[in-house]
Formats: sequence, structure tokens, C-alpha cells
Amino acid sequence: MHAAVAERPVSAGEVVDFWFSEESREHWFRSTPDYDARVRSRFEAAWELARDGALVDWEQTADGALALVILLDQMPLNMFRDQPAGFSTEALSRTVAERAIARGFGRDVAEDRRAFFYLPYMHSELLADQDRSVELFSQPGYEQNLKWARHHREIVQRFGRFPHRNAILGRASTPGETEWLDSPDAFNP
Repeated sequence: MHAAVAERPVSAGEVVDFWFSEESREHWFRSTPDYDARVRSRFEAAWELARDGALVDWEQTADGALALVILLDQMPLNMFRDQPAGFSTEALSRTVAERAIARGFGRDVAEDRRAFFYLPYMHSELLADQDRSVELFSQPGYEQNLKWARHHREIVQRFGRFPHRNAILGRASTPGETEWLDSPDAFNP
């Protein structure tokens, strides 16, 4: 049986409040080792529960589904920076995001929060998910995100994966990937 609510290390509301706090917003795409350690200390146990399917009841509300997506997609990048575990729950986050979007939960959260339902698609190495990312970020108000969604899709179209993950995941880079990683185009849309 899944962990009872009383046994859970954090609530969905705590995940959302933490992630959308002023301090966290500063670290979304420019983290520090100290911030990464704080995320891991506070949320690793909840991430393990989410990974193991013990928090599926969070999907019943927009904020709960959002918390679960953040816990499975965003926070592992902090908790396990430069480790394979950082990418290990991405597919699960897309599954949760897809169900949330289908339920219309994107309309129930603020625009800046809604983007986090879409980011799991941008993180995928599957071209169909990259196409979905571009589609989702093509909505008005997401022009900056759309620029990055297109960039991510171009990388997956070209290489079939994200070359910057190769070393972390123990994959050999092709000569073309190595050349691209050393170029100024690697992370500039």
C-alpha cells in the first residue's frame, strides 16, 4: 500500500510554494550547488515516493498535478545534477503532464505555472515530444519559451538526443556531437 498522507515528507502545496517562491525563481535555470543541496535535502524523499507511484492522488487537482510534474521533471535536475538520476523520471513527468493537460488543469493555474506542465516535453529526447513542446509553447505569452522549445527540437532533430547528456549518461559522443558541443551554437537559440 502507498504511504499514507501523514507519512509523506511534504505536501503538494509545499512543493508548489517552494518552487514558485522568489528565491527559487532565481534558481530555475541558473542554480548553485547550495540551492541544489537544499532541494535534495527537502524533496528527495518525496521524489522517491513520486517515482514509485505513491503520490498519484496528487493528480486529482491542478496544483497537485503541477507539484508532481515539478517533483518528477524539474527537481531531479537540481537534486541529481550531472548524474543519470537527474533524467530518470522525465518520462513519468510527461505522463503526469499529459493527463493534467487533458483534464484542462493548465487553465486552472497561472500562466507562469502552466509552462511547467509543458517543460517535460522540451526535456524529452523523443522528436514527437519535441513537436508537442513547440505546439504547447506556440500559445500567446510563451514567446521566450517557444524560442527554447524550437532550439531543443532542432537538437533532437539533428542528433536524435541531447549531446550534452552523453557524458552524464555514459554515452559516447559522435564526432559531429563533439564539434557541436564545442561550438557557440550548442546552447544559443
